[in-house]
Amino acid sequence: MRTLYHLWLDSGSRKIRILLKEKGLDFQMKVEKLWERREEFLRLSPSGELPVLIEENGISLPGQNVITEYLEEAFPEPSLLGGSDPLDRAEVRRVAQWFDVKFRQEVTDNLVEEKVMKRFLRLGAPEAAAIRAGHANIHYHLDYIAWLSERRKWLAGDHFSLADVAAASQLSCLDYLGDVPWEKHEAAKDWYARVKSRPSVQPLLADRIPGLLPPAHYADLDF
Repeated sequence: MRTLYHLWLDSGSRKIRILLKEKGLDFQMKVEKLWERREEFLRLSPSGELPVLIEENGISLPGQNVITEYLEEAFPEPSLLGGSDPLDRAEVRRVAQWFDVKFRQEVTDNLVEEKVMKRFLRLGAPEAAAIRAGHANIHYHLDYIAWLSERRKWLAGDHFSLADVAAASQLSCLDYLGDVPWEKHEAAKDWYARVKSRPSVQPLLADRIPGLLPPAHYADLDF
């Protein structure tokens, strides 16, 4: 069976978990504690980064972008890039990149990395300035989600797509920590409630990290 090496609060890992479920592909998961720097894992991912997908034939695919492109090409149905119109597909890629890169740099790295991963990677104490920046930046991105979702059925058009997956993978990590101010962003909250109800996303809501429990609303489909 194909195997996904992941960490609970790694947004790239969560993105691939959702994609595999949307594609209807069976897989098993293995938690990879990056801070242990296992030689066996480094042979699979020389960069030492997650996620890594091992296909049924034993081929190793490291990195969320590589895995995403592979899954779309090897298993084109259902497509998570939208219809056949190149401009529509470009819009899906644009919005997905926004969350994969800009949101992660401005929000997720400042909150999840500082508050959780630094402890495991033994990189010192969290930086208060970075955490403040993450809390400030998230409002701008939630406003953008609201702007998109109020003009489209989903973030990039009429269909659930890679754009929604990318956004949900980031926000689900932050929501686990209770760092999403949903009460100030009702339109974004409505969009996320629809995302949470998808069968591909619900397994993420069952995640529990030893010693770090999520807020009560995390697994509540109705908030």
